[in-house]
Amino acid sequence: MSPVDPPVTPPVFLPATPPTDAAALLTVRGLQKSFGTTRVLESIDLTVNRGTVLALIGPSGSGKTTILRCLNGLDLADGGTIDVADYPTVSFDAVPGKKQLTTLRDRSAMVFQHYNLFPHKTVLENVIEGPVIVQKRNRAEVTAEALALLDRVGLTEKKDSYPFELSGGQQQRVGIVRALALRPQLLLFDEPTSALDPELVGDVLRLIKELATEGWTMVIVTHELEFAREVATEIAFVDGGLIVEHGAPKEVLRNPREDRTRQFLHRLLFPF
Repeated sequence: MSPVDPPVTPPVFLPATPPTDAAALLTVRGLQKSFGTTRVLESIDLTVNRGTVLALIGPSGSGKTTILRCLNGLDLADGGTIDVADYPTVSFDAVPGKKQLTTLRDRSAMVFQHYNLFPHKTVLENVIEGPVIVQKRNRAEVTAEALALLDRVGLTEKKDSYPFELSGGQQQRVGIVRALALRPQLLLFDEPTSALDPELVGDVLRLIKELATEGWTMVIVTHELEFAREVATEIAFVDGGLIVEHGAPKEVLRNPREDRTRQFLHRLLFPF
């Protein structure tokens, strides 16, 4: 801490926008995306209310991860709109400007399937990089907040370690802390447990459940149906670049309306 920085008390970290009502936080209309001649997203319509945990399920290649990447501005959609509450609508009918993309990236934070930590930076450096360098926040304040978050997930003693010194589960928890440190309104998870050994999955799933009970708004791509049933307030089945079915977990998973949803669930639950 430099002499000019006042002492900072680590905050109790809560969602940037507590869910005081059921108002929509995220509204997506007609989202389209192609890679070359391959159309990945046909036309995605989604409304995610504050405090909602939306699980995206569906076969590989259906467009689930592309939806997340478009929401975060990592991939540029070819058409449609994304509206984050209290901010101007971002339209992809033309290439959006830097200011519009910054809006998307500032309002959401992504937790990646394969962690995506900087290998040459320590755990603490990974966590504070975005808030300090991108958001231009006070380093002392960010560091105090980062240490509080690392303590919460049981990784204080690993703050000076490098990613290669951590287990997969520890790296993923650092990834979640890194996302929380950005103070986003929307958390995006791309298969957060698929790269983990089975015995390491539990800690990550428990942390995500805790965030859900605290009121965080989340969109989670997952193949863990039991986890989706427990943590999600809504489930959307994605196939062929479309949302085929969207509803409460007990409806989509136990009594789906669409034949394609039933086929997918049957194959997942009874693969042989």
